[in-house]
Amino acid sequence: MLMSQNFVKTQRDDPKDAEVISHKLLLRAGFVRQLGAGIFISLPFAYRTAKKIEQIIREEINKIGGQELTMPVVHPSEIWKETKRFYQIGPELGKFLDRNDHEMVLAMTHEEVVAYLVRKEIRSYKQMPALIYHFQTKWRDDARPRAGLIRVREFVMKDSYSLDATEEGLDIQYRNHYQAYFNIANRCQLPVVAVKSDSGMMGGSIAHEFMYLTPIGEDTLMICKKCGFSANRQISKFTKPEPLKEEMLPIEKKATPNASTIEDLAKFLDIPESKTAKVVFRTASIKNVETDEYEDKLVIAIVRGDMEANETKISNILKAKALRPAHDEEIRAVHCVPGYASAIGIEGAVVVVDDLVAESSNLAAGANEEGFHFLNVNYGRDYKADVVADIATAREGDPCINCGGPLESSRGVEIGNIFKLGTRYSDSMGCNFLNQDGKLEPVIMGSYGIGVGRLLASIAEEHNDENGLIWPITVAPYHVYLVAIGDEGKRIADKAYKNLEAAGVEVLYDERDESPGTKFKDADLIGLPIRVTVSERSLKNGGAELKLRTGKENEIIPVEEIVTRTLAAKEKLEAGIEASIIDVEYR
Repeated sequence: MLMSQNFVKTQRDDPKDAEVISHKLLLRAGFVRQLGAGIFISLPFAYRTAKKIEQIIREEINKIGGQELTMPVVHPSEIWKETKRFYQIGPELGKFLDRNDHEMVLAMTHEEVVAYLVRKEIRSYKQMPALIYHFQTKWRDDARPRAGLIRVREFVMKDSYSLDATEEGLDIQYRNHYQAYFNIANRCQLPVVAVKSDSGMMGGSIAHEFMYLTPIGEDTLMICKKCGFSANRQISKFTKPEPLKEEMLPIEKKATPNASTIEDLAKFLDIPESKTAKVVFRTASIKNVETDEYEDKLVIAIVRGDMEANETKISNILKAKALRPAHDEEIRAVHCVPGYASAIGIEGAVVVVDDLVAESSNLAAGANEEGFHFLNVNYGRDYKADVVADIATAREGDPCINCGGPLESSRGVEIGNIFKLGTRYSDSMGCNFLNQDGKLEPVIMGSYGIGVGRLLASIAEEHNDENGLIWPITVAPYHVYLVAIGDEGKRIADKAYKNLEAAGVEVLYDERDESPGTKFKDADLIGLPIRVTVSERSLKNGGAELKLRTGKENEIIPVEEIVTRTLAAKEKLEAGIEASIIDVEYR
């Protein structure tokens, strides 16, 4: 590729609307342009890198038995209605009417289409295990796209779907993907960790997210360095303190003026916050088992005063379609008083109590009267719950649920996820097969996604310096940035360009009539792993200059060895990445 023919020009200054390093550099280096909120154009450089990422993913999924196909972006709504997700997913699911007023769905994922295929094609246990996958555009109408390609509305994902006759078969395919995702990340030179996660709208029993740890990430992860435990904070468990064993004391009403927060209450009563009960109000959309319709219910969630309620845990426990902060009028409608509330004597709300609160004695809690609290409140005696469960949020320093070591928190970007779906989609769409005994059973499914654009952006976020991008050799749009300076340099570089390409080296050849400084700045900004320069100065010094993007020094190589020495540098970089691919322990 000749640099003079490159479709776009590089930019010297950071774009004003770019928030993070990867976004700034991908714009400046001419990889992407933004069309709208969360909608990007992949220019030739980004397209080439994305295709290399796709090929790495393809090779790793093929190794574990994947068969590639293509499924549509537009789906008839009927299949989404069969699984109920048409109604359960909020406005991020794209819906429209075709010219015949038929409801259609823009794909945000493909479980329904796979289930439709399975229902048509799978008849016998002999057809399994099976693994199908594709690369396809997705649309999720995210309310808050941000950070360039990190969080977008339109994107390309690899989805793979495993089909098994037994849970043991699903276990094998799940673990195969777990290893494959680490292989993919290592080949892209992106450090990731696997953390247990919430299955969310996907459903299923077990899920893992593959996280690139970075301060720009929106997810908070809880990690124990002592034993290796890791989980998204949305679901992370932790070892809770053993409450003091106390005799229940009589409940007592006490005036607590201007003590509407836990902090104020603890100070007023001169007690630790751990001796109070914190109430959090949420409104949840919960299915009515009698009507099979979703209804809004006020939820009173109670945790110990020194802890925070975890919305994901609450939502999962209640199987809620949605969860939002409750309005004052909703709270007062059940005779609760914000700031002075408790579940004592309350009807018409769903009460969810953290398991630590249920075991704690003589807590201070609201009296549902402005300016008053109850002392010595005890679960079971003074109020009851619809559900008692772990609904507290893990924090930095909390003891690990496995080993007791201190948990640490990190921010991360999710680049991939894997889910054990089980029979969630097979049951709803009638995907059955005949087992060895001739009996009908539901197909057991797994779903495994990885975002190509987000992976590309994360690599850019990880590999850069003050001068620009630094692409790993495996995903760089070209292997070599070839620079010609001066007439003699151009004559030799022209020949080297042809010979390098003939040897299978991908070259971006900067033969433009620009200053050496401009060419070198563009080389660093675009970030190809190897730079070869042929100039009057280099020729006087004995040949061409070879420099790695990660190196500081130039190496003079004979002109007649440009191809062999460049190939050797390329192969050495590739071998270093290959050596990073190791078996990982499944956690």
